[in-house]
Amino acid sequence: MKKISLFIFAVLSMFSVVNAQNVDDVLRYSQIFYGGTARFMSMGGAFTALGGDISSLSQNPAGLGVFRSSELTITPQLFSITTKAGFNGVSTSGNLSNFNLSQIGIVANLISNNNETGLITLNLGYSFNKTDNLSQSIVIQGVSNTSSMADYWAALGNKDGGTFYKDLQGAEGIAFDAWIMDTVTGSGGKSYATAFSNYGDNPPSIYGQKIRRLVTNEGYIGEHAFSIGGNYSNKIFFGATFGITTLRYTSDYEHLESTDVALPSQFQSFTYTDHFENKGTGYTLKLGAIYKPVDAVRIGLAFHSPTWYKIDEYYYNDITSHFTDGGQYESSNTPTRFNYALATPYRLLAGVGVQIKKFALLSADYEFIDYGSARVSETGDDSEENLGIKNTLKTTSNFRVGGEFRLNNLYLRTGYGFYGKPFKSGDANSNLDYSSISFGAGLREQKFSIDFAYTNFSYSQNYFLYPSSTDYQGNNIDAASANLNTVKNMFTLTLGYKFGI
Repeated sequence: MKKISLFIFAVLSMFSVVNAQNVDDVLRYSQIFYGGTARFMSMGGAFTALGGDISSLSQNPAGLGVFRSSELTITPQLFSITTKAGFNGVSTSGNLSNFNLSQIGIVANLISNNNETGLITLNLGYSFNKTDNLSQSIVIQGVSNTSSMADYWAALGNKDGGTFYKDLQGAEGIAFDAWIMDTVTGSGGKSYATAFSNYGDNPPSIYGQKIRRLVTNEGYIGEHAFSIGGNYSNKIFFGATFGITTLRYTSDYEHLESTDVALPSQFQSFTYTDHFENKGTGYTLKLGAIYKPVDAVRIGLAFHSPTWYKIDEYYYNDITSHFTDGGQYESSNTPTRFNYALATPYRLLAGVGVQIKKFALLSADYEFIDYGSARVSETGDDSEENLGIKNTLKTTSNFRVGGEFRLNNLYLRTGYGFYGKPFKSGDANSNLDYSSISFGAGLREQKFSIDFAYTNFSYSQNYFLYPSSTDYQGNNIDAASANLNTVKNMFTLTLGYKFGI
């Protein structure tokens, strides 16, 4: 029965929040979409066999051996993302733009000679390449006639025979304190129902409430690539990269449910906020080779070790509820900070490039990744989390193709990328894949170059506001999901200067 005293509301210290790493977090930090210079991006990132571009240090470090002189590049970028959401027949759109640094790097030529055999060049290189921009704005709204997020919280309280109300923790704890859920009469304080059913006194639940969720994500993943590469006899190019990856990600969502129906519980609305921040540093080793059997053909191979991250997470959540009798209640969990480790999957890359006289350059890449091999580690037994990763994510393949066409000092470019499905069959997002199409142009003189690229990157996915659940009587309660269609538009400009020639 709903409490008529605020004494129990004071029990706000009896909780702990553990925002355990889920599969979405692991996938987000394991995916690489290879940003970089305008030339690199306009050709779809298909540079495993090409080299000669500073961004290739993060893909195939053997590309460093292709350089014949020292070079400096800087790449600002305008990033824009639009996400259209469909929820129960209502369509909404969220937009976000930012201006960022996509790449900056330098190549220093250590050895250069005109011999036909032996070590012809040896280069050192550094490049910062932004491998993914994580910023996004999502707006979801509509009417729910079959469930509420409150049902999910009540189900957490009912799990495993029920939790005594004084021992509730996490989101269900603050939902209880804000009177969104309460104990069922006669349950001994261990079974829960929501304000939509008058806490079990007037079943079934009366839905039809308006739902609105605002999601704001900000952040990026970027790699500092420190590389060495060389050219042996103009046949074999080799290289190695030590990568230091920086991860910054903040995710905040506000979930609002409100009703105009006069409910026996006098419930009117609640707003729930969930916020977390991840900061991490990772380390990786990359090895690569490019073989040129004939002057017109290059074959590239590369291996990327896992990236070993140490991640610091900061998390908090809170809830505010309103009732028609004038009652307003607020509850929050104490912000929590903890650390964990993540090992992303290793990668294998192969590519082929073909030079058609001095007119055209064509390239194609293949990339193999087993996302199910990613692993998280904390201070305790992480077997359950890692089993969830293994059972949800799978092996997949990525493909990239690119072309460059030369008209004297003017270069025209295009590219396409397809990033395969990371989720196993049967998952709600088993059909999720990603594709990119790009175009660009460049003007190159002996020492100076300027390149421009436009990249369109798109994907569609199912987003769950909350999962399905069962009530205290064992009845199934529907999940709430929205279909998201996301399009990223990136406008990239690279300025380059060659020296030592």
